[in-house]
Amino acid sequence: MPMHYDVIIIGTGAGGGTLASKLAPTGKKILLLERGDYVAREKENWSSAAVNIEGRYQTKEKWRDRDGNELHPHTNYYVGGNTKFYGAALFRLRREDFGEIRHPGGISPAWPISYDDLEPYYLAAEHQYHVHGQRGEDPTEPPSKCPYPHPAITHEPRIQQLHEDFEHAGLKPFHTPLGVMLDEKNKRASKCIRCGTCDGFPCLIYGKADAQVLAVDPALTFPNVTLRTNTYVERLVTSSSGREITGVVVKNGQGREELSADVVVVSCGAINSAALLLRSANDRHPNGLANGSGVVGRHYMGHVNSVLMAISKCPNPTVFQKTLSVNDFYFGSPEWRYPMGHISFVGKLDRDALRAGAPAIAPGFALEMMGAHSLDFWLTSEDLPDPENRVTLDRDGNIVLSYRPNNEEGHKRLTAKLKELMKRQRACPIHGHECHQGLFGRNLFLGQRIPLAGVAHQNGTIRFGHDPKTSALDVNCKAHELDNLYVVDGSFFPSSTALNPALTIMANALRVSDRITERIM
Repeated sequence: MPMHYDVIIIGTGAGGGTLASKLAPTGKKILLLERGDYVAREKENWSSAAVNIEGRYQTKEKWRDRDGNELHPHTNYYVGGNTKFYGAALFRLRREDFGEIRHPGGISPAWPISYDDLEPYYLAAEHQYHVHGQRGEDPTEPPSKCPYPHPAITHEPRIQQLHEDFEHAGLKPFHTPLGVMLDEKNKRASKCIRCGTCDGFPCLIYGKADAQVLAVDPALTFPNVTLRTNTYVERLVTSSSGREITGVVVKNGQGREELSADVVVVSCGAINSAALLLRSANDRHPNGLANGSGVVGRHYMGHVNSVLMAISKCPNPTVFQKTLSVNDFYFGSPEWRYPMGHISFVGKLDRDALRAGAPAIAPGFALEMMGAHSLDFWLTSEDLPDPENRVTLDRDGNIVLSYRPNNEEGHKRLTAKLKELMKRQRACPIHGHECHQGLFGRNLFLGQRIPLAGVAHQNGTIRFGHDPKTSALDVNCKAHELDNLYVVDGSFFPSSTALNPALTIMANALRVSDRITERIM
C-alpha cells in the first residue's frame, strides 16, 4: 500500500511553501515534496561571478524552444523555490488588474475573483513576508485596511537624488515594497545587512524574506509536517473514474515510489506544473490531467521585461539600490491611453553581472567602469495571454516552451518615457547636464530574449475561472475535472498584469489554504 497523507504539496516556493505554513497547525499529516535540496550556505552565495557567470545555482536542465533549439532556463530547484533568488519586490496587483483592460495588442481578461476577495490575504502575506513600504505614495496602489507591517526602506543618496528629480519632473515616485528582514533603527540586531547581493542571490544570513526561511522551515517545526528533498514527481495517477488523484509517483536516489493523499496540491511553477499535468495523461485524461478544456500549458506569460542602464560621469556608490519605483505610466499617460507598465530597479550591477550578458571581447575594466557609474532600471510591461504561447512536451517528455512576444508597444513607450526623464534630471553640481551619458539596454541572458530564458515571472498555464470549457481550475484553484487536485503557483493567473507575481501567489495560497482546511478538518 502506498504511504498515505492527508495533504501532499508538490513544490516549496511562494505557493507551496506558503500553503504548507498555513496548513501545518491543523495537525493533519502533510508531506512536502521538493525536487531539489536546500541551497548550500557557502561563500559563493554572495559571489557575483559564481551566481552570474558560472550559473552555480541554476538548473542544468535543458528545454527546447518552439524551433527545437536548446533553451537553458534561468530557474532554480531548491527548497523555497525561486524565492531563494528573487529580488523580494512584493507588490499587490492593482484593483483594476482584476478587471478587463484594453491594450493596443488586445485584451487583458478579467479575473474570476476581485481585489477585495484577495485583500485580506494580501495583508496576511505582507505580514508573513516582512514587507516594508509606505501606503499612499504609489499613485496606482489599491486600498488597504492597514499600513505595511514595516516602514519603507530608505533610499541611499544617489537614489534619493533620483527620487527628488522624478518629483521635480511631476511624477510620484515611491518606495518599492520589499520583503527583507531589515531593521534600520537597530542595525546591530537586524538579520538583513542591506548588502549588494540580494536580487538574484541566495541570502547567506537568511535575511531575505523567502519561502524557505519564512514558510517551509516554520512549517517543519510541527511534527505532522514532513519534507522530502531531492524527490522528483514523475506523474500523478488517477482512479479508474478519473475523478480523483490516487497516486503520486516519485523518483529519488532510492528508486521509484508511489504515495497517496486525500488532497494533492501542485505548485512546481507555471511551466513545470503544466508539464506534470501533461505527462500524467491517461485514458480518462488523454490530453493531460484537468485538461478537458485544452488550456493546460497554454497562455504562458512572463512579462515584457528590460534591464536598462543609465550611465553618468559621476559614480553611483549605491549598494542596495532596489528601493525606488515609478507607476505613473502604469495605466497610460495623457498622450497614450493604454497601459505602459512599471519602472523600478534591479540589484546593483557589477562587472561580473555585466560579463554574463556582454560579448566575449568586452574588456573587464570597461565593464567595471560601467557598473560603477550606472543606475540599473528594471522595466515591466504586461504581455497578453496567447494560446499559442505554451508549454508542451517533446516525444521524450522534455519541456518545450513556445513563446512569441506580444503587446510590445506599451513597453517601447515606457522605455522612451524613462529616457526622457533621465535627460530631464537636474544638473549635477560637478558635470552639469552633461553628467548623464545615456540609456541603453543590457541583454541579461546571453543569446536569449529575456521573456524566454528568464522565467522568473512565469504564470498563466493552468488558468482559473468559472467555466470548465475555458479554464482548468475553479475559483478556489481546484481542478474542475478532479475532486482532490489543487494548483497554487502562478499557473492560475488569467493575465500577467505588469507587476511581480510573488505576493499574489503567496496571498492566493493563503486563500486556498482556507478552502483546503475546511475540507480536511
